[in-house]
Amino acid sequence: MSIQSQHVATDRFPTFRQTAARPAAGFDQSLAQACLRRVEAKGFLFAEGDAISHVYRIETGAIALYKVLADGRRQVMGFAYPGDIIGLGVEVEHAMNAQAVKPTRVRCLPVAALRQSATEDPMLGFKLYEALARELAATRDLMLTTGQRSAMERVASFLLALSRRNERNGQDPTTFELPMTRTDIGDFLGLTIETVSRTFTKLKVLQLIELPHSNQVRLLAIDELESLADGEEQTS
Repeated sequence: MSIQSQHVATDRFPTFRQTAARPAAGFDQSLAQACLRRVEAKGFLFAEGDAISHVYRIETGAIALYKVLADGRRQVMGFAYPGDIIGLGVEVEHAMNAQAVKPTRVRCLPVAALRQSATEDPMLGFKLYEALARELAATRDLMLTTGQRSAMERVASFLLALSRRNERNGQDPTTFELPMTRTDIGDFLGLTIETVSRTFTKLKVLQLIELPHSNQVRLLAIDELESLADGEEQTS
């Protein structure tokens, strides 16, 4: 859930639009001065039920956000990457676990400092609202992805989401890292690790992707992947 400024294209709110065009300087300054914390792979940044004391910006690495279901299974709700802000919430306790999928560094900003920044920065409230809205949208997308879709549709949708993220961030939308394990992907998509591995192999056989390394993917045919994600499954 990345906190990024957004242009508000309406003349009905000129003051808000002008504010939205400015960076959240106070917040950025606070983050720049915040302590830097390293979390080793499989280490926890915070756990479900922990008191919310800080918000965190991912500097390097990646974090899996997940809940443990009543039957003990793990449901990954999403992944956080460099630039993303996590730890926001309206409750006093974290609603899920945050576990590093690779060595990760984060900036840790106390909630009290965040509140102070919000009083000094008229743009910050909008940015925080945007971050929470992204989180809700991600939850909605997860429900759609893991609904009645096939394994091929789910994995294709997952890869396309990563591609679009790279494109938004000015990075290569066709080649990117998969910092998480196949188990992590399965727990996110509601699939077993065996199904995830078979699906990657099938996408490779169909010449829709390449896997230069186990943690890297190259999309060869984005249009075909989009059709596949929409339910137009290929058979050859």
